Amino acid sequence: MVCDLKNVSIVGVVGLGVMGRNLALNMVEKGFGVIAYDPWARAREKFINSLSSDEAELVVVADSYKAMVEAVEVPRTVLVMVKAGELVDDVICALTPYLLAGDILIDGGNSHYVDTIRRETQLKKQGMYFLGLGVSGGEKGARHGSSLMAGGDPTAYEIARPVLEAIAARFDNIPCCALLGPNGAGHFVKMIHNGIEYGVMQLITEIYLLLRDVVGLNYESMANVFHKWDQTELASYLVEITSNILKKIDEETGAPLLEMILDKAGQKGTGRWSSEAALATHIPAPTITEAVFARAMASLKEERVAASGILVGPMTSPTVSQSEEFIDALRQALLMATIITYAQGLAVIQAASRENSWCIELGQVASIWRAGCVIRASLLGDVMRAYQDDQPQNLMLAKTISKTLETAQGGLRLAISKAVDAGIPVPGLSSALAYFDGYRSAKSGANLIQAQRDSFGAHTYERIDQPGIFHSQW
Repeated sequence: MVCDLKNVSIVGVVGLGVMGRNLALNMVEKGFGVIAYDPWARAREKFINSLSSDEAELVVVADSYKAMVEAVEVPRTVLVMVKAGELVDDVICALTPYLLAGDILIDGGNSHYVDTIRRETQLKKQGMYFLGLGVSGGEKGARHGSSLMAGGDPTAYEIARPVLEAIAARFDNIPCCALLGPNGAGHFVKMIHNGIEYGVMQLITEIYLLLRDVVGLNYESMANVFHKWDQTELASYLVEITSNILKKIDEETGAPLLEMILDKAGQKGTGRWSSEAALATHIPAPTITEAVFARAMASLKEERVAASGILVGPMTSPTVSQSEEFIDALRQALLMATIITYAQGLAVIQAASRENSWCIELGQVASIWRAGCVIRASLLGDVMRAYQDDQPQNLMLAKTISKTLETAQGGLRLAISKAVDAGIPVPGLSSALAYFDGYRSAKSGANLIQAQRDSFGAHTYERIDQPGIFHSQW
């Protein structure tokens, strides 16, 4: 395919799947020229056939890595949008023979941050730059504006910044795009973003179960509840789409489509990586981790069906009248648990930033999450200001946030108690409250754990009245 790309900045794009194709079109719409390539000929053909005449004026689809690289202006900026893992390394190996010192490779996939650090180190030795770019927003975000979380060398980011800011989502006309730190910082933040996403999705699901099985609302009524909540401080992308999902009717059966969907959920690994990072940094993130476990439990569909005929629990027929008071308590529960999930994820980012000398600014993270990404929510404005103004050790300690938690905790406690009475599993809501109560406990029971460890293994313990390490004959 031949076209004239004179007088425009040119970017290379490798990978023409859903995300790569839409990011390429986003660039074209913003006035950049694109040299695209995909090693799969069918993907190249499909992309070419999808282009409008105007888009075709700014896109060249190359037939080899070499042809693509040679068509991009120096210093080259090449965005790689392929499946995370070995395929990214394969693409890097295929590209590097044609790249020059000073060229920039950007990995926009959901790569593990450890791999990003390795790749950045490898390419740096060859004089090339490597940016790990977290991209959130899915297909629509890629096409119209994503939240972009970059990690890498500042020099490389400055070169790539015009195109990245152009294709980013905007909040108050400010691009939701930033260099968050060196090497793996961007992909780490994106990983935790996905962990928070897991957590909030689980919380919403538990509230849905309570509305359905405890309050006894039909799907239309539940859709209206979530729509109403989306006009409050709970306003968010996930609450909005939940309302839309609940009112969707299946064309084949006439039943709510949600009723026809199998109750199993998949996962690609970023939630598990978030939990592993929390464990590695010794930072509690129970709601994120419970969300991962909840998906694992959901996958045991056949076992759950069999167990339902053997294990006896409370009846789950509606036990609460359709009162506005209880429904509002559920709103408070979701609000509080969502804030706590953000607090957990941001605490993990803070710890990893210290450990890796990334110097990530949490206020900036919240700022670029306000538009484009899956976890965008109105409360992120308060989160951003909390870190800009108070610099709290934990998000829950910020003045405005702590007041919200104080007001909402009654709703969370009531929601959990009703769920327990009805035998409805709410691991997300329960873990959020346990995190809150654990964090505010001036005196925990860990003194008994110290004593137990010393008793069975002579692991020693510390005292509250004098310094040093002690051991007793129990």
